[in-house]
Amino acid sequence: MRRSMRRWLVGGVVGIVVVSAVPAGLYVLANSRTYQVAGRLVDRVETDEKVVALTFDDGPTARTPDVLRTLGELQVPATFYLVGEDLAAHPEYGAAIVGAGHEIGNHSYSHRRMVLVSGDTVREEIERTDAEIRRAGYPGPISFRPPYGKKLWTLPHYLADHDRTSVTWDVEPDSAGGASREAIVGDTLAETRPGSIILLHVMYGPESLAAVPEIVYGLRAQGYRFVTVSELLAR
Repeated sequence: MRRSMRRWLVGGVVGIVVVSAVPAGLYVLANSRTYQVAGRLVDRVETDEKVVALTFDDGPTARTPDVLRTLGELQVPATFYLVGEDLAAHPEYGAAIVGAGHEIGNHSYSHRRMVLVSGDTVREEIERTDAEIRRAGYPGPISFRPPYGKKLWTLPHYLADHDRTSVTWDVEPDSAGGASREAIVGDTLAETRPGSIILLHVMYGPESLAAVPEIVYGLRAQGYRFVTVSELLAR
């Protein structure tokens, strides 16, 4: 009886551990910036050359002209990961981004978390946004960035089946929200390495946009050069 009870207790403990570990493992997988179950994911390019990609998520919003003005004054190319429904609402901003010579990536249509969703949902979110990006006049390759960086099974397999690259990031100084301009600049300069992909939320965050000139000046002083994501991936 005692032996049977001991086995029952051990089995129960093992079962609890397994049941607890599965959700934890799925959470880690869904949030990983460096791995997905299928297809190509890039968070940074391995290179000794001092090149970095400056990327902006979300929008376009009414802040777009200010963002483009700042980039134009700095003569810096950037990659904009735009949300399809925002681009559909403001096609003039998408056209302005293209006209200024910047790159556009796909950040889904509704900015929903692309985890535990159907294949039809994934296809609609991506293809509707692709259509809006082409309607804006952008002719180049369109990489994809998952909203909140989240992906699990269906999204990576769709991207792999369509030979699409997932692009995350390795420097994210403002993602937690509430960071000051000084903190955003300091974290970016401290964390950037050759081949880094920097994520900023300039479409909504005034502190993030204000930090861009200091980030550019600081990285250039360290010998860095700015390229688009597609140019970085070509290395």
